[in-house]
Amino acid sequence: MRRKIFIVLMATIGIFVITKFALSGGADKKKNTDLFKQVELFSDSVAIIQSDYVDEVKPKDLIYGALKGMLSALDPHSQFMDPDTYNELKVDTEGKFGGLGIEITLKDNLLTVVTPIEDTPAWKAGLKTNDRIVKINNDLTRDITLTDAVKKLRGKVGEMVTITVLRESEKKLLEFKIVRGVIKIQDIKGARILEDGIGYIRLVEFRENSAGEMDKALDKLKKSGLNALILDLRNNPGGLLDSAVEVSERFLEKGKPIVSTKGRIVSQNMEFTAGYSSPILDLPMVILINEGSASGSEIVAGAMKDYKRAIIIGMKSFGKGSVQTIVPLSDGSALRLTTSKYFTPSKKMIHGIGIIPDITVEETKILPPDKNEGVLEVQDQKQGKEVKPQEVFDRIENKEKKPEESGDIDYKSDNQLSRAVDILKGIKIYKNNSK
Repeated sequence: MRRKIFIVLMATIGIFVITKFALSGGADKKKNTDLFKQVELFSDSVAIIQSDYVDEVKPKDLIYGALKGMLSALDPHSQFMDPDTYNELKVDTEGKFGGLGIEITLKDNLLTVVTPIEDTPAWKAGLKTNDRIVKINNDLTRDITLTDAVKKLRGKVGEMVTITVLRESEKKLLEFKIVRGVIKIQDIKGARILEDGIGYIRLVEFRENSAGEMDKALDKLKKSGLNALILDLRNNPGGLLDSAVEVSERFLEKGKPIVSTKGRIVSQNMEFTAGYSSPILDLPMVILINEGSASGSEIVAGAMKDYKRAIIIGMKSFGKGSVQTIVPLSDGSALRLTTSKYFTPSKKMIHGIGIIPDITVEETKILPPDKNEGVLEVQDQKQGKEVKPQEVFDRIENKEKKPEESGDIDYKSDNQLSRAVDILKGIKIYKNNSK
C-alpha cells in the first residue's frame, strides 16, 4: 500500500514537472527528458526506502531530507528551511534574537565565520573573520549544513556553547566558551568628530532603518563642523539590499546606478539607481573595509569606488555577492534559493572576488611609544615562550581605559583608521592650496 502511495506521490511530482515545462514553452527537450529520467530514479529510490528500510520512515521526513540535500548541493547559501527554521529567519530580520552574534557561511565546504557582530558574545569572546568552526559542543561540523549549524549555535539565553575553531593565520585550534545572549543590532555606532572636522560613522549592519539612522548621524556631525567623513564598514556582514542602496544614494548623484543583479531569467536582472533628492556630493570620504565586510558592505564600497566618490582603505572584502530569494511553501517551510549575483556599476562581479581597496592597509594595533607591551612580546618570543595575542591585548586593556568607557574613540591606536584620518587631512590641504 505504501509503495502505491509513493508511486502516486512521485507521479504527482512528474505531472508538476511536465506542467512546469509546458507552461515555459518546453524549451530544450533533451534537458527535459534527462530531468524526467532523474525524477523517475528519485521516485524509485523513495519507494524502495519506504518499503524496505529497516525502520518505518514518515513520508514528510523523507521529502524534507531530500529537499535539504538537493538545496545544499547547489551552493553554500541555498537551503531548504523547515517551518521552525523559516520562523527563526523571520525573527532575525527584526534585529533582536537569541544567540552568539556571528554571521556564518560555508566556505570551501567548511563552516566559516563571516564576521562576529560587534558587542555580541561572539565578538567579546574573540572570534574572528575566517575562523573555521570545526566543533560545536564537541560535535564535529564536517558536512554540516548552515541550517543545522544555526540550530546548534542557538538555544536558551544564558546557556554556554563551546566552539572549537581553526585559526589558519595562527595555525592553531582555539576553544571558546561563549554564553548565549539576546542579540540586539544597533545600526550606527560611534558617530562623532575625530579631529579637525573629520567625522566618523561606524555602520554595523544594513537593516530596515539604517538609512534613517545615517541621516541622523550626518545631521549631528554637520552641526559639529563636519568637513570630511570616514564610513567604517569593517566587519559589517551586510543585511538588506534596499538598505545598502539607500545608504549609497546619500553620497551619489541622482540617477547613478548603484548595483545590478543578474540571474538566469529576465525577471532576476535588476538595476538599482540612486534616487535620493539631496545627496552629499562634495564631502571628501574614506570607506574602511576588511575581510569581514560582506554583501551590503561590498555594494556600498563597490559603488563608491567605481565612481571615485570615496577612497577605499583596508583589506579585501569577503566576497559574498549573491542574491537569495525566499520562496514560502504550502506547509510553512520555505526555499532559500540563490537566484542572481551582484555587480558593481562598472559590471564587476562581487561574488567570490570581493572589493579590492584603493589602499591596502593591514589591521594591526599601534601601541603608544611609552608602553612596553611590544617589548614584552618580543622578549617572550626570544625566550621561546608561546606568545598569545589575546594575552598581549589583555595587558593593554588592563592598563588603558577602553574607548567605550571614556566616551571617545582611540583612533590613533587603530592603524587603518589613523591612516584614513591622515589621507583626509591631505585631501583638505590639497583643496585649500588649489583655491
